[in-house]
Amino acid sequence: MPALTRIKGWRSAAPERMYSTWFRSIFGHMTAGSDRSVLLIGGSGVFGSRLAEALVRDGVATVTIAGRSRAALDRVAGRLGCDAVVLDVTGDDLTGRLRELSPWLVIDAAGPFQAYSGDEPYRLARAALSVGAHYFDLSDDAAFTAGIGVLDDAAKEAGLAVISGVSSVPALSSAAVRAMSDDIERIDLIESMILPGNRAPRGRSVMAAILSQAGQPLPGTSEHGWVGSEEVRIETGDGHHLTRLASPIGAPDLVLMLERFGAREVRFRAGLELAIMHRGLELVAGAVRIGLIRSALPLLRVLHPAARLLERLGTDVGAMRVTLRGVTRSGKVVERVWTLTAAAGDGPHVPAIPGRVLVNRLSQGETPPGARACLDDVSLTECERAAPERALTFLRRDRAFQPLFQQILGPAFGDLPAPVRGLHDVAGRRNWTGMAEVTRSEGILAKLVAHLFGFPPAADETPVRVVMVRNAESEVWTRDFGG
Repeated sequence: MPALTRIKGWRSAAPERMYSTWFRSIFGHMTAGSDRSVLLIGGSGVFGSRLAEALVRDGVATVTIAGRSRAALDRVAGRLGCDAVVLDVTGDDLTGRLRELSPWLVIDAAGPFQAYSGDEPYRLARAALSVGAHYFDLSDDAAFTAGIGVLDDAAKEAGLAVISGVSSVPALSSAAVRAMSDDIERIDLIESMILPGNRAPRGRSVMAAILSQAGQPLPGTSEHGWVGSEEVRIETGDGHHLTRLASPIGAPDLVLMLERFGAREVRFRAGLELAIMHRGLELVAGAVRIGLIRSALPLLRVLHPAARLLERLGTDVGAMRVTLRGVTRSGKVVERVWTLTAAAGDGPHVPAIPGRVLVNRLSQGETPPGARACLDDVSLTECERAAPERALTFLRRDRAFQPLFQQILGPAFGDLPAPVRGLHDVAGRRNWTGMAEVTRSEGILAKLVAHLFGFPPAADETPVRVVMVRNAESEVWTRDFGG
């Protein structure tokens, strides 16, 4: 029987007050008169406003939200009881403005980080360092988060923390992997998946991030963003589950986790709840993939309003799942799964959880200086405890895992020669290369069939590559003869 742990959060006001007391007893409490202030860029946005709400509640520092829309800022600041300031981070005098505001910590929750390109993608982080402020961001872009290390020397010299990816990925996903891999000797697969409910708010930056990846090559893989999909079932507890479509997309996990955890393969998937929206995005991604259009990003002007028209359809239930397959030190092959389910539209609070934990850690002097991706700075236990006042449910499952051929053959699998067993030991993706001899019939029908199916020409010796991919209940083999 698989092991299952269920932790469910509270939603009433009284437990929330109890939790705030507990949180402050662990991390300490500072009054609003403290000289520690957080400048939260994008604080009126979908994710930034949730993080601002959590930080105001914890009270470890004063909070000022910043952005370009005065109306949006005033609306959120009035609701939260915090300060607001209009600030354009692309402006010429960014460093001067930060010096005037004199923040203890700058958090960038604006994005889309895929658009932070050009000569200086880390302009805001450098400006924060120059005025003596720590810097966090909620980046979900692989290149941006992986590259933050260019500021490591400057951050250490200044004694400041510069941390990227303080969000669902890679902060929360890596925390889940660490929690599940204590006794793992070899990690075959890490797969993270985010499946929001359709009624969850989607800001313009979120939509831009989605469209910017459609049809584009994904770092560290042979896949393209939103090209291809599979149906997945997500356990939510109490015997229930979600059934959603999921497609490959880019995330810091694809680049960072291979090195950090030594995994054979890392996957990242995401999906839209409404099939019409997901399939439509797949079509757009396919058009980009084959070169019919250069990018899906120009479609934002049309697709963002269209998505808002469909907001009332679907549900307000979303999920995040992290799966780990590997071999323990005792030789057992296992699959471990951590799942977060967000109901009542509380999904947008999830990316704010690691930031809430890390700000409190920083206030206690528990965050070492330096510039890095957020792979080891928060624990899964801390993150789960930082979210109990929301409609969030956490599940963990641990079960034995068998390669598909072993499932089918049963005890007979052990009778196969060791090289054959090794060939079929597919927990995620396996790549095999070698040489092959190709023999073809000279008949007309055989030639026609070979042409239709793309079979290779006859050859005494030709290079061959075989890729085996294990999905939920199947294996897909792709053979490439001659490159």
